Amino acid sequence: MTNEELWQAVLAQIQLNISQANFATWFRGTEISNIKEGTVFVSVPNSFSKEWMENKYNKPIFKTIHELNKEIKEIKYNVEKKLSPSQDIIAKAPSIAADADQMDFQEFKINKDTNLNPRYTFDSFVTGSFNELPHAAAIAVSKNPGSVYNPLFIYGGVGLGKTHLLQSIGNEVIKNFKKKTVRYVSSEKFTSEVVASIKNHEVEAFKEKYRKIDVLIIDDIQFLAGREKTQEEFFNIFNVLYENNKQIIISSDRPPKAINSLAERLRSRFEGGMIADISYPDFETRVAILKTKSQEKGVEFSDEIYQHIASVVQKNIRELEGALNKLIANQTLNNQKPDLETTKIIIKDLLSSPSRVMTPKKIIEAVAEFYDLKEKEILNVSRKKEIVHPRQIAMYLLREELKSSFPFIGRKFSGKDHTTAIHSYKKIVQELIKDKKLEEEIELIKERVLTI
Repeated sequence: MTNEELWQAVLAQIQLNISQANFATWFRGTEISNIKEGTVFVSVPNSFSKEWMENKYNKPIFKTIHELNKEIKEIKYNVEKKLSPSQDIIAKAPSIAADADQMDFQEFKINKDTNLNPRYTFDSFVTGSFNELPHAAAIAVSKNPGSVYNPLFIYGGVGLGKTHLLQSIGNEVIKNFKKKTVRYVSSEKFTSEVVASIKNHEVEAFKEKYRKIDVLIIDDIQFLAGREKTQEEFFNIFNVLYENNKQIIISSDRPPKAINSLAERLRSRFEGGMIADISYPDFETRVAILKTKSQEKGVEFSDEIYQHIASVVQKNIRELEGALNKLIANQTLNNQKPDLETTKIIIKDLLSSPSRVMTPKKIIEAVAEFYDLKEKEILNVSRKKEIVHPRQIAMYLLREELKSSFPFIGRKFSGKDHTTAIHSYKKIVQELIKDKKLEEEIELIKERVLTI
């Protein structure tokens, strides 16, 4: 396996576990420059990418590389600004394939001015009952940016197509309004720009750049939670754009009210526009998505294969595509289409991860992470409203998902009496009857539990 093939295999795995926005932000322009004495040297385009690779992505990168090459013991990241043109591409990540060209890695060319991927269009976005409202809102915004649904806030779980929909809006605006300035950016990239502007004493230039934008698209806004300076700058930019009828489009993995550590003034701005959620696709839509993706890639499999994948992967469109990519890679390597039995073997490791089970620890960790709290805050005896509610949800999930006894649940939370656990469970049950948003929050938390 060449260095390029090894890195494409890494990208294939990483892409399945992070948002498209973060993937494009941190992995564009990266490559393995050398492998020497058990050390892999990865070239990155700038110091920000180097820092994020080392601190946030090194562990999954090393795990994937080590599984493919047991002799690898360490990874080092070097800033290399002179990358070849071919490295200014984000791989579509079709899993391990011998011939990268056959897998169409060119699909992920990014427009440097807008940060948009031209591959994302409304035509390639599969709609169903699970995403009709956000899709309709996105179409309306693309036809009249700044005039309807401003801001447009789209939320939903990981891998359900939020990034595709956001970028489709941007690409449609560019096509229909040649003079409008469009910019797509992840919240983490936005934060990096804020930090850089402060460090280089260029805050005013940073603000001016964003004030000139006609359509601003921010992906994964939940990552601004707790970052006060970044929130302040975004709030100021938001106000200027809004007052001048510029379109603002935002995505998140949860509704605004569920983003703890988000400034109240920002939350109220978000809630003042259109809020639309993307839920899970039904079986028929999942099959349609697989067929559409296959057509895009120029391949075709039997209906029974599409139906098998759709019956097993139920909540994540990105995983649907990951399974399909594995089949394509297998077909490329073996020069023949896999049958149903082969398909089951190929995608088994993708679909049957042993870590995907719920445990009390994972539930508590997921609830704490979702509400931007520390685990010990939920477990302790604090009666603060912002802690009591998440604690009740954790107790509810322990009972509902794991069928834990109330005495057991009480002991988990600083030895509370079992009556407290009963009260918490019943309270959430009653709230779920009248609060659909709470139901959506809990579904998002349950999804998060399975990724821990």
